[in-house]
Amino acid sequence: MGSADGDRPDELAGSTMGSGPPDGVHPVFGVPVPGDPVPGDPVQRDPVDAPGVATDPEVPPGPDGVPPAAESEPIAPVPVAAPPYPGAAYAPAGPYQPGPYPSGPYQQVPYQAGPYRQGSYPPGAYPTYPAHPGMPPPSPPPRFSPLVSRTHRWGLGAYVVVEVTFLAVSLLVSFLVSRVGTQTAGTIALALAVPTVIAAGTAILITRLRGNGPRIDLGLEWRWRDVGMGLAFGFGGMLVSIPVSIVYVSIVGQDTNSAVGEVFGEVRAAPPMAVLVLLIVVLLAPFCEEVVYRGLLWGGIERLGANRWVTLAVTTLLFALAHFEFERTPVLLIVAIPIGLARVFTGRLLASIVAHQVNNLLPGIVLVLGLLGLMPAT
Repeated sequence: MGSADGDRPDELAGSTMGSGPPDGVHPVFGVPVPGDPVPGDPVQRDPVDAPGVATDPEVPPGPDGVPPAAESEPIAPVPVAAPPYPGAAYAPAGPYQPGPYPSGPYQQVPYQAGPYRQGSYPPGAYPTYPAHPGMPPPSPPPRFSPLVSRTHRWGLGAYVVVEVTFLAVSLLVSFLVSRVGTQTAGTIALALAVPTVIAAGTAILITRLRGNGPRIDLGLEWRWRDVGMGLAFGFGGMLVSIPVSIVYVSIVGQDTNSAVGEVFGEVRAAPPMAVLVLLIVVLLAPFCEEVVYRGLLWGGIERLGANRWVTLAVTTLLFALAHFEFERTPVLLIVAIPIGLARVFTGRLLASIVAHQVNNLLPGIVLVLGLLGLMPAT
């Protein structure tokens, strides 16, 4: 036993003291050591030295059983070129490096054709571009006045106020003129002009205080086209109203003469006063009446939502009745229709004013000849 026990250490000692085991082989058991390269095997078996793998035994594995990867090194920021920048198309790819970026101005570059993403863009002065060759031409203006969306704060009540003002001033002026005694062409012209001018002035004042002014609310603006339309409807209306008046007088009788002609009657005047009366009858009175009827009354009816034909009918009827010449009301209706049509076809007041002035031209000339004693004023 001694020899046996003595021999064994020697053998072990010899085995350890002699030539050592090859690299990668356990010195006692003679098996490959994990992690050491096996001769002839190019694969690295030990994950200890694998880059990016946690080697701490206290670190638990991830959800999929694989140890978490080590944190990667931070990426160095990409240097940004200083302005000015080259004028070329830039690639839309991202993501982009965090700022800060140098301030502009930046050079303009050509942009891609659309479509572009929807979004909220800041306001600014953007350039205008000519119409595309394939775009249709703009539509012509409408032949009829469109149904206007009225924005003023006055309505038919304003017309009532103006009409009451006209009647009150007429009564006052008539009372004052009657106190004078002898009636002259000047006092009669004053009695005719003052109430009408005050009524029209009140209508214009209402549009300024309760609306957008006479240009927008009444359509009172100068246009040569409207002058031409007014002349056309005025002279065209005379071609209709004169034969109608002749036929009506032949049926009803001479009592249907104009109230203005009856007022002047046998009054005579010098040529300057006769010309002044002509201007009042032909120019001033039509202007004021149109402001009240085809202006203020027209806008009040439209504000109720009526279309142009209903507005034409109502204003024509009230215009004929407001003269208080009930025996001549059918003739006044015929006279008022072309004047109202001028308002319908233009959508503005100037055309109806001109048409009304043309309509009063022939009666005004007859009245002047009567004042000069050249023919009866009636």
